[in-house]
Amino acid sequence: MLELILILLVVAAVAALLGFGRISGAALTGAKILIGIVLVLFLLVLLGIIAIA
Repeated sequence: MLELILILLVVAAVAALLGFGRISGAALTGAKILIGIVLVLFLLVLLGIIAIA
């Protein structure tokens, strides 16, 4: 999932440099959503609510 976040951030940066604002915004929104999901899952694991075996 972290790889996908990095890919979306790179796509957003390249699209912004080339002037494609909507594509950049969409990729950035996707990356923000995935970052939020990763942070929530990390906190759940950290607090012991979800156990990784």
